[in-house]
Amino acid sequence: MAEEIVTEMNVDAPDEPRETMEYDVVIVGGGPAGLAAAIRLKQVSPDTTVALLEKGSEVGAHILSGAVVDPVGLAELFPDWKAKGAPLETPVKTDRFLVLGPAGQASLPMFALPPFMHNHGCYIGSLGNLSRWLAQQAEELGVEIYPGMAASELVFSETGAVKGVVAGVFGVQKDGVRGPDYQPGIELHGKYTLLGEGARGSLSKIVQARFNLTDGREPQKYGIGLKELWQVPPDKFQPGLVQHTTGWPLDDKTGGGSWMYHFGDHYVSVGYVVHLNYKNPWLSPFDEFQRFKHHPAVAPHLEGGKRIAYGARAICEGGLQSVPKLAFPGGALIGDSAGFVNVPRIKGSHNAIRSGVMTADVLAKALADGRSGDEIDVDAAYAKSAIRKELNIVRNAKPILSRFGTFLGGALGMFDMWCTYLTGGFSVFGTMKHGKTDAASTGLAKDHKKLVYPKPDGVLSFDKLSSVFISNTNHAEDQPAHLKLKDPSVPISVNLPKYGEPARLYCPAGVYEVVYNDEGQDPRFQINAQNCVHCKTCDIKDPSQNIVWTCPEGGGGPNYPNM
Repeated sequence: MAEEIVTEMNVDAPDEPRETMEYDVVIVGGGPAGLAAAIRLKQVSPDTTVALLEKGSEVGAHILSGAVVDPVGLAELFPDWKAKGAPLETPVKTDRFLVLGPAGQASLPMFALPPFMHNHGCYIGSLGNLSRWLAQQAEELGVEIYPGMAASELVFSETGAVKGVVAGVFGVQKDGVRGPDYQPGIELHGKYTLLGEGARGSLSKIVQARFNLTDGREPQKYGIGLKELWQVPPDKFQPGLVQHTTGWPLDDKTGGGSWMYHFGDHYVSVGYVVHLNYKNPWLSPFDEFQRFKHHPAVAPHLEGGKRIAYGARAICEGGLQSVPKLAFPGGALIGDSAGFVNVPRIKGSHNAIRSGVMTADVLAKALADGRSGDEIDVDAAYAKSAIRKELNIVRNAKPILSRFGTFLGGALGMFDMWCTYLTGGFSVFGTMKHGKTDAASTGLAKDHKKLVYPKPDGVLSFDKLSSVFISNTNHAEDQPAHLKLKDPSVPISVNLPKYGEPARLYCPAGVYEVVYNDEGQDPRFQINAQNCVHCKTCDIKDPSQNIVWTCPEGGGGPNYPNM
């Protein structure tokens, strides 16, 4: 599959060689992991040349998270992060965990949760703004940051090692023909290349397949996180409030839950995560989120407020069992490209930063030894790291939920986490497996109840297109669609009769539609790539694994403010 993806992503080679730029290290992705790696490299070895590529229009444009940030990772990078003005200004003051029913809720006492599940000592903020701040620190240290530059393909050496990426290809028209503004892009070569693309990165998929990085690992598991940012009246604002829920509106066999955080300038971050191993193909994560906001435990927080931003993003949920081999010839995976999210804590940014620091320390030694293009010793560093220790303690939480459901699985998972926490890692369950991919978990349409969702009221709940509008999503229209179908016939010939074509439901941005003629016949599959918010859910959940997400031109996609 990797070679097929490479072919689809390639544009015909330019008539003359591309311009090349040489660096010690090339980093793909301007999230916390990539920026932390760049900063640490310059802290340890100021003469190291580092280039960082970000496909968004600016650093932070594509970053979406809750976010309650554990500052432990940031403190490794900048012990004086507060004095330096890092934008984490709202400490957690109130911590709640609720179990929701259709019309009521029960509060789970916080003492029942292991200490690492508590949020006191953490800060509420915008991970996008934190990334922007990290980018400023990186540039002050001499890191060269190139926003709006999508890394569209990998460059390999004669020995087969990764030696860099192609970035900045512009002006290819919809039909694949080079337009008048065509730019062939440039090749950025590095002694090592780090991939910090986030969950389900297009280049990360290629290196994992090419170098067999997932051999002996469980399949990666994912959730889709949907988020809205609201600004609420002063009488509704409770700075420092953290509220998580599980239960309604999802049934017991469908995993997921919500967050709600009060922070900053009367902001309320409200969001919902649906685990993508759900079975019912009629389920719409977006509409479950909209329904959730009407619950009496949520609606009063938003009343009188204004929704000012929306976005969605896939989240790695596989944990310890699904972490691939990190090093490959010529580079390594970092951050959520490797899947370092702690699912029970609903946190990953601290581990992303830690992974960037850890990998940079290993890289700096390799560079000092005069090495290049080989496999660095980052897997040995990971084996002894705080990241692995943390993921080991919660390793069974996700598979227990998947096997036993929300309520029994939640209770068993809590018991298991207490055991592993108190014993330093021992579990009566051992280390459980995930088994199926999320795509393979999808059931047949005939075996599941068709879900009918209430019409949005335009006050608390909204439709997809108005939501995409406030995500500030845009793509240059005259470019090849970045959402590829391996077989264009599959959506109508296979997915529609077997699964009801779930792409039109799991996509949170209205990208996929099944369109009929005036007589309600002759269905055809339509892709509205302009709407894509780069969540990658289609690449993950399509039951036929027929959709491949590739990078559009740099600068395209959402432009998230304060997300």
